Amino acid sequence: MTFVEGLPQGKALDLAEAAPLHFHDHSIVGTNDYADTAGSDVIVVTAGLARQPGMSRDDLLLKNKGIVGAVVGKAAAASPDAFIIVVTNPLDAMVHVALEVSGFPRERVIGMAGVLDSARFRTFIAQELGVSVIDVSAFVLGGHGDTMVPLPRLSTVAASRFRSCCPRRRSSARDSHPQRRRRNRGPAQDR
Repeated sequence: MTFVEGLPQGKALDLAEAAPLHFHDHSIVGTNDYADTAGSDVIVVTAGLARQPGMSRDDLLLKNKGIVGAVVGKAAAASPDAFIIVVTNPLDAMVHVALEVSGFPRERVIGMAGVLDSARFRTFIAQELGVSVIDVSAFVLGGHGDTMVPLPRLSTVAASRFRSCCPRRRSSARDSHPQRRRRNRGPAQDR
């Protein structure tokens, strides 16, 4: 596996410079050497390729399986007591790869996927109601795709229940439930 010298250092600098916006003062270091990560509490695996035009999910799976396996193997060896959070797609399969390669107990290997879908859902509610996304609390459940379920009954806008500030209306072709679900799933290459 090849590493680009300077890339993790640059990403760390970007994150460090964002610290004032997120009100934290943590030390962030970029490195090309797994030894520098020894004893980490959390390993976040973002390594992998994005799906390219014409690339199937199977193609992506095979490419990212090798990448994630190599990264997790080295990171887990350096930090055997860490929790692993996998972000790489296809997520379910990559979490399974991380679980097998690390040998960690299953409760220490998880995937993170719903944040993007929930953020999209919050954005759509804010746009419909003409309010700030900051005032909207909402989330979706399920996999990134056809099994995803938005939960408007548990959503709030400025601390008011979503349904109380957004009366039901008849669905139009533009706003039908399947249409909203497809819109919330996002671009095809995300899936």
